[in-house]
Amino acid sequence: MNKQVAEFRVNGARLIGDMSGAVYWPAAGALIVADLHLEKGSAYATRGVALPPYDTAETLNRLEACLERYAPRLLVSLGDSFHDTRWQERMAAADAARLVSLTRQLRTVWVLGNHDPTPPPGLAGEAYDSFDMRADGSLHFRHEPMARDATTFIRGEVAGHLHPCARVRQRGRVLRRRCFVEDTTRLVLPAFGALTGSLNVLDPAFDEVFAAGHFNAWMIGKTTIAGLSAHQLSPDRG
Repeated sequence: MNKQVAEFRVNGARLIGDMSGAVYWPAAGALIVADLHLEKGSAYATRGVALPPYDTAETLNRLEACLERYAPRLLVSLGDSFHDTRWQERMAAADAARLVSLTRQLRTVWVLGNHDPTPPPGLAGEAYDSFDMRADGSLHFRHEPMARDATTFIRGEVAGHLHPCARVRQRGRVLRRRCFVEDTTRLVLPAFGALTGSLNVLDPAFDEVFAAGHFNAWMIGKTTIAGLSAHQLSPDRG
């Protein structure tokens, strides 16, 4: 199934997966993103690793485009919105101004992550370790997905952290792309940030999150999103 958006249900909620890696929840008017990792490039530069210094501007371009496309009432960022806690010292003034303006335009919820364990200073919004909402279903937002057999696991979990991607062999070629991954009870979003890496959904790190073979990957291509079953995917080795 190939199209420019992916539509799926998680714990009753109808969600739209966007080519950018964001998810829109129409019933709640909510746009959800994960792992922006703003100022990752400048963080690496302080350690002598040369990366292009434009990742924050590009990530904000993507985010502003999503806000224009869906006109949400709520923005939920699922943690690791910033690559570290000293991002303000390095962010360009123009990018900082865009971020301030963006978060004043609508209600913003910052879910705290392992890279950004404290609320972002100087920005509008609310910060939580986890966040719950009800509309046409019930969703529980957090940064790192819980193990599926954990006593604290909540149905409807929507998380980031793992930066999922899917790998397939097609007509003699191998394609490896970011993806959404869900099993109707939970969803893990791909990383939204311009400089973020990715982890194959068949990696053992996903074994505690999804039962083997019982999930769907929505692979983000250049012009379409392809819905794939777990059995159509291949590991990075092999």
